[in-house]
Amino acid sequence: MPVVVASQTWSLSVPGCTSLKEKRSVVRSLKDRLRARFHVSVAETDLQDVHTRAEIAVALVSSDRRLAESILDKADHLVRGNGRALVLDSRRDFHQTSS
Repeated sequence: MPVVVASQTWSLSVPGCTSLKEKRSVVRSLKDRLRARFHVSVAETDLQDVHTRAEIAVALVSSDRRLAESILDKADHLVRGNGRALVLDSRRDFHQTSS
């Protein structure tokens, strides 16, 4: 059975944040919603010390590439529609192995 490891990374602008504390609140909320809704691993992966920018990534493992794509599509929709952070760029990667 194939094993699919899928990930997506978003570069975000967090306009209106005047402190790292305020930015962390926005990023934490987004991470918590992604984790709860899609059961994915999620982390802030870069720009932790910049109060107007963020980078977050999600990862998941599945036996079905179409399911992984569907989950990432829904996660992307959530990130793009969150209202507090603007997506500047995103990248999606898939790795498939046979067991």
